[in-house]
Amino acid sequence: MRILQLNLERGWRGGERQVLLTLRELRRAGHEAALLARRGGELAWRALAEGHTVYECSGAAGLCAALLRHGRRFDILHAQTANTLSWLALLKAWLRRPVVFTRRTAFEKGGRSAAKTVWKWRQADALVAISQAAAAQPRRLGLATTIIPSAVEATPANPVHCHEFAARLNLRGRRVLATAAALTREKDPCTLVRAVHELGKQRDDFVFVHLGAEGDATEPARQLVAELGLQERYLFAGFEAAVEDLYALMDVFVLSSRAEALGTSVLDAFLRRVPVVATNAGGLKESLADGRGLCCEVGDHQALARAMARLLDDAALRASIIDRAYDYVVREHDPARMAERYIEAYKSVLKART
Repeated sequence: MRILQLNLERGWRGGERQVLLTLRELRRAGHEAALLARRGGELAWRALAEGHTVYECSGAAGLCAALLRHGRRFDILHAQTANTLSWLALLKAWLRRPVVFTRRTAFEKGGRSAAKTVWKWRQADALVAISQAAAAQPRRLGLATTIIPSAVEATPANPVHCHEFAARLNLRGRRVLATAAALTREKDPCTLVRAVHELGKQRDDFVFVHLGAEGDATEPARQLVAELGLQERYLFAGFEAAVEDLYALMDVFVLSSRAEALGTSVLDAFLRRVPVVATNAGGLKESLADGRGLCCEVGDHQALARAMARLLDDAALRASIIDRAYDYVVREHDPARMAERYIEAYKSVLKART
């Protein structure tokens, strides 16, 4: 099969990593997979470095031009983001190719925005969601939705990166709790700051490291850290290109999201044997089920603090959580298995059109 993946995001986050993993695994399985991505973006750069065919464009006009020029060469057009689905839906009658869409969010929209979203979803020949939480809204609307979980891959940690990072933040001799999340409102960093403050009332043997790009909650989070006097305890480390290396430094991984379709940073922690504390937002509840982590109510900073303390102090609990989480992630979130599921979905779409 010939499959064109579409993702026009500017940065490098979980969705972009999934696109690159999909391209890689489709090629390994013997299929011709190409990418339509933003010119000069991190995803395009990484895909080109791996030898994938990449059509680069700038903005909506460039995307449409590239689709009109190249789209009919492919058997499947796979929108990996909502905005690329919009343009595929508008051009579908001309392109005359089946469209697959992967939903990576669990947000629910209302009003006129919801009507437009439903129209777009109905133009997809196959609708995929990365978790039960992400599938909930389209299923309530009567749309058949297949669950294909995101994947994570095991890569060796770069000891030089770890050493330099630990030295830069003076982490030696302290237990490290950390998160990898953009400073955005849906990630709720202020609740996380309050949880760290609460934990600090009980002990002083730890430091908290916040890895992630700035966003719309950057200033409130930084102000709260200053107000609570946590400048030496709560460290903003910013975006790290190879953040996967740094899990080797962590004693506990924490995620305080208010909305989360799946949370691949949690899967990274599972794979690297770091125990997880997270809220029960969206797909996080699914990931942490069956003793794979400690789950807390959204916005409950005291519960997060208690859960962090338990994982720092209870060695038996840590070991149990780590083993359960690792077994689960290598079974359910393997890149090759993810690709197999997509290939099955592609074949079903093509068969339905014959």
